[in-house]
Amino acid sequence: MSLVAGRVIGDVVDQFTPSVTMEVAFNPQYPVVFNGHELKPKFVTSKPRVNIGGVDMRSSYTLIMTDPDAPGPSDPYLREHLHWIVTDIPGTTDATFGREIVSYEKPKPVIGIHRYVLLLFKQRARQSVRPPVSRDRFNTRAFSQENNLGLPVAAMYFHAQRENAPRRR
Repeated sequence: MSLVAGRVIGDVVDQFTPSVTMEVAFNPQYPVVFNGHELKPKFVTSKPRVNIGGVDMRSSYTLIMTDPDAPGPSDPYLREHLHWIVTDIPGTTDATFGREIVSYEKPKPVIGIHRYVLLLFKQRARQSVRPPVSRDRFNTRAFSQENNLGLPVAAMYFHAQRENAPRRR
């Protein structure tokens, strides 16, 4: 499913042309995540491994993970909820080489099917991205503008919904 069909372009970011590869893997259960995959929350409790392409280790990237459907997709009045930010990731490496400025918060969808969006931005300079004030009502467009990041260079998203609670007898 495309970023347009998944309403990532429109709800979270403006139209852009991907120019860097980004591969996301949560665990052996989901070795590669593709746009529109549905993942169970129990499989995304730990931060994913995010491999960054590019042609030069001297380039730096910022990775953002956000939920544009908080608290629920039919009324996302808390749009967006921020789950993770890693900055200063060298090109051709992975997110573990970057600087985590907002720690990973596992997805906890309560109502409906949520989209979780991972966006990659190319930084103009290292150590130039400042953490946001809050995770709630985060705005990717505004954050990008405030930190001079421009449009994303890569993005992907997955779905998750609340897993049913065990039934009692």
